[in-house]
Amino acid sequence: MKEGIRDGIPIGAGYFVVAFSLGIVARNAGLTPWEGFAASFLNNASAGEYAGFTLMAANASYLELAVVTFIANARYLLMSTALSQRFSPKTGTLHRVLVGFDVTDELFGIAIARPGAVDPFYSYGAFIPALSGWSIGTALGIVMGNVLPGRAVSALSVALYGMFLAIIIPPARQSRVVLGCVVVSFLASLAFSVAPFIATLSPGTRTIILTVVISSVAALLFPVSDEELRHEQEGDTDAA
Repeated sequence: MKEGIRDGIPIGAGYFVVAFSLGIVARNAGLTPWEGFAASFLNNASAGEYAGFTLMAANASYLELAVVTFIANARYLLMSTALSQRFSPKTGTLHRVLVGFDVTDELFGIAIARPGAVDPFYSYGAFIPALSGWSIGTALGIVMGNVLPGRAVSALSVALYGMFLAIIIPPARQSRVVLGCVVVSFLASLAFSVAPFIATLSPGTRTIILTVVISSVAALLFPVSDEELRHEQEGDTDAA
């Protein structure tokens, strides 16, 4: 567990910075510091929470909130499946569920990179600074959002967009397909906001439609070949 805490400290520090900006968004959605803390503790996912808080601010329905959050966090299903294959057969169901509770990109990366079977207690150790940084950062962002001047709050809100750019740009530079999907999604989102009838739909519904349609078309037109998949896996192994 000590090794997990050690490896989780830099992750927790990074989470704190991003979560602080996320707290500004939560504050704009009307959440209290305690509610923001609880939301981040139970849903450690930047994209999912950002989408959820944005929909809350737009008075979206519970169904829209559930669907968008599911779509935004769907990649964690794949990570959990991959991680489950690395557990020892003797690992009990409770440990598997608890580790699956906080599967994030970074926590998945450090767990899967370790040789041998996944040690649940290593993951538990990494969870301590990661969850703490994420939850406290969100709550503090809400508190400071209520204290700081409006211009400062607006400036801090931009930091979260920078995080999304950091997520989008690297894969877009490596793949023309990803770059094309990003450009199409931007243009389609703009078109949807002014198109007859569609513009009358809520932002959450428009997001669901765009996400499902663009990702489905991309998967049909540009499927990942077995050779490309093996190459990506070999690259991940080398990096580890």
